[in-house]
Amino acid sequence: MRIYAVYILTNETRGTLYIGVSNDLKRRMLEHRLGLVDGFTKKYSLKKLVHVEQFKYINNAIKREKQLKRWHREWKINLIEEQNPEWNDLYESIFGPE
Repeated sequence: MRIYAVYILTNETRGTLYIGVSNDLKRRMLEHRLGLVDGFTKKYSLKKLVHVEQFKYINNAIKREKQLKRWHREWKINLIEEQNPEWNDLYESIFGPE
């Protein structure tokens, strides 16, 4: 069964935020971390995974991604800090060492 993930990246605590959705979070994170895709995340060096939500159905993941993108910045920060108050990079805790 495929799992879809909505995720938030940053470059530092309370820094620039990016919200994305993926059907393969590990692959997508490696693309971000290695700077393989030109765009916003590469320009601002957004490589730190600070929030993840998983969904069984892609339509629910896309709906959540769009919802979060409409949120005020402080709401996004509060969401991150509820689950990850230290703004730790969640990559290794989810996938292990690179």
